[in-house]
Amino acid sequence: MTGRLLAARGLGLRFGAIAALDGVDGDLWPGEVLAIVGESGSGKTTLLNVLSGAMQPDRGIVTYTDPAGVDHDLHAMPAPQLRALHRSDWGFVRQDPRTALRMGVTAGGNVGERLMASGIRHYGDIRATALDWLQQVEIDPARIDDLPRTFSGGMLQRLQIARTLVTHPRLVFMDEPTGGLDVSVQARLLDLIRGLVARLGIAVVLVTHDIAVARLLAGRIMVMQRGQVVEAGLTDQVLDDPQHPYTQLLVSSVLQA
Repeated sequence: MTGRLLAARGLGLRFGAIAALDGVDGDLWPGEVLAIVGESGSGKTTLLNVLSGAMQPDRGIVTYTDPAGVDHDLHAMPAPQLRALHRSDWGFVRQDPRTALRMGVTAGGNVGERLMASGIRHYGDIRATALDWLQQVEIDPARIDDLPRTFSGGMLQRLQIARTLVTHPRLVFMDEPTGGLDVSVQARLLDLIRGLVARLGIAVVLVTHDIAVARLLAGRIMVMQRGQVVEAGLTDQVLDDPQHPYTQLLVSSVLQA
């Protein structure tokens, strides 16, 4: 498994009679963006939750390779070790930033909390880093002491991104990061994400129902239907010449929209 960041083999998960995941395999390499696409109920969010350790599969294994090159069975990790991983080496950007941010804590405090969780204690360093990251995500540094509830939806998402990336994680999971935003706000946010990911060399697992988002951000793509990966490969190759009827349907629906 040398070189890979994550490897999934034979993942299966059922919710009653429904197969949310059915024999899913996949790999993620350092610095690459992998998009998981499909309609609602296809299993893409379930797969994201299993890959991030938030859900336990009924069968199969997810192997994580740490910075020292040591492989770990993700779902056999002790809970404290998994939490520490999510505070440092991994990050998660959720569709609704309100579920990830502390709305009663200042913008700077939200960014600073993740730094403190990773072991940084010097107040001046924390504040200076928070100021820098607000600028990087295009939030006026003068708003460092403002509460998130005074921010727009797009600003909240950018604040969540700053909070997530401040510890320079190797891997970030993103669940519909532009969902629910106006088209103009969406475009600006996508440009920001693309620039930050490229500059920092972060690996990303991106769940989206939006083919255009996948094309813009991801180098590789996995198309899911009814818990199975029906097509996978280089994003442009899959979307320009889809082989599976379901992928063809997804692509044609975008072209006709």
